[in-house]
Amino acid sequence: MRMYDILTKKKLGQELSKEEIFFFVDGFTKGEIPDYQASALTMAICIQGMNDRETADLTMAMACSGDMADTSSLPETTADKHSTGGVGDKTSLIVIPLAAALGVTMAKMSGRGLGHTGGTVDKLESIPGFQTALAPRAFLDVVQKTGAAMVGQSGNFAPADKKLYALRDVTATVESIPLIASSIMSKKLAAGANHILLDVKVGSGAFMETREEALKLAQTMVEIGERSGKKTLALLTGMEQPLGFAIGNALEVQEAIKTLQGKGPRDLTELSLRLAAEIAGMTLGGNWQDWYKKGEEALQNGTAFLKFAEIVQAQSGDTDVLYHPEKFPAAGAKMEVLSPETGYLSAMDTKLCGIACVELGAGRQRKEDTIDLSAGILLRKKTGDFVSRGECLGEVYAANTQLCKKGAEILVSALSFQETPVLPPPLFLDRVSQNGTEPLDL
Repeated sequence: MRMYDILTKKKLGQELSKEEIFFFVDGFTKGEIPDYQASALTMAICIQGMNDRETADLTMAMACSGDMADTSSLPETTADKHSTGGVGDKTSLIVIPLAAALGVTMAKMSGRGLGHTGGTVDKLESIPGFQTALAPRAFLDVVQKTGAAMVGQSGNFAPADKKLYALRDVTATVESIPLIASSIMSKKLAAGANHILLDVKVGSGAFMETREEALKLAQTMVEIGERSGKKTLALLTGMEQPLGFAIGNALEVQEAIKTLQGKGPRDLTELSLRLAAEIAGMTLGGNWQDWYKKGEEALQNGTAFLKFAEIVQAQSGDTDVLYHPEKFPAAGAKMEVLSPETGYLSAMDTKLCGIACVELGAGRQRKEDTIDLSAGILLRKKTGDFVSRGECLGEVYAANTQLCKKGAEILVSALSFQETPVLPPPLFLDRVSQNGTEPLDL
């Protein structure tokens, strides 16, 4: 079997066999298939696509490329949660400890930033000392000790996806349903949780910009999960504007902390509560409305925040920064971004907001790039708000003033204004399960 022949088949839009897919994944993982051939295949997949069987085979091949977590020592109600990626999306930092505080066992495997979107692992690493690379046994130990753990992909968990993930980030091969679905679900299967909740983003800041595309992705992942014996649920949620006000690693962790203390932005709080409530309902039973109320109590009485601190400590993080945010990494420069006109903020090109954050240093343009954990954007205004010319729209943070200016210019170009009032875009869209699709209401 030759990689050249596999590339030719997919270039022509032909179906790859299970053996060919496993041959590619195994060879790429071992370093026998070079980056340039892997890049060619992912580009061909982006253009020609994959059918459901190919996507399922690719998912399983990547899940089996390393160790599969033995979760037999964990409760049957163990769950995992994943977002398809957005701008300012720090919900995992809130949902994991919140769900754990409600009694759910959470075994979370996360990724790094991809394209214009941030990654949970990068955010967590802005907490000094926090260990995101844990061996399978250590991962399970933390889950058993605290009820939850948040890790990245170690060399043992889905290493094929880890390599492919970094490659896709810099080769314009991110926006592909088969590649996104197999990447997400391979990590979920390797982590071993019996219940999987997926937050599928829709809009200008998401990889799936239309509701139709997002629905197809959600249905594909739910099918993969259910076919693998995992109870799987997907929520379609809006990404037509950044989630919360903070964009960038350390800034987002600080906003997550405020939310866990009951002081977070409304959109971020409501989404985090709904996700945690759905997880509790699918694992522990009952309806999400009751769990939502219990989640609100956990935010207000401090139990969710204390659970987060417990997880941070168990993974060697410095819990002192949770109580003293000024100890987080500080940016070298800061600049206010002023409104160029008077009117209602009518739209935000959320992808451009994410690109602005990357330009500030908070994301990668090449896979070997080092992220500036202190870089980012702190918004003061969002869609629907009225602003006057010269009023502060937010602040940008970077290593130097030159980077701040560049990021600020991109951020301003992402914003649109109009004279008449406008409503914020919807946050809750659809709920997808093995039983079908239904409107998602709060």
